[in-house]
Amino acid sequence: MFKRVRDLREDHDMTQKQMSEYLQIHQTTYSDYELGNLNIPIDVLIRLAKLYGTSIDYIVGLTDDPKPYR
Repeated sequence: MFKRVRDLREDHDMTQKQMSEYLQIHQTTYSDYELGNLNIPIDVLIRLAKLYGTSIDYIVGLTDDPKPYR
């Protein structure tokens, strides 16, 4: 899951600083999400899924299909 979060951010040409500002969290907290040092709260997963146009299932690795459910 953590690699996928980083890959999605990089695919959208965003920095950790930009992501932390978008999520209104400290940059080290966001970095810890990507490193797997902290579990990502559900409210953050929801915001990431909306931002990237994908599903939470894709972000957490339950599916390899990045398309959101309809």
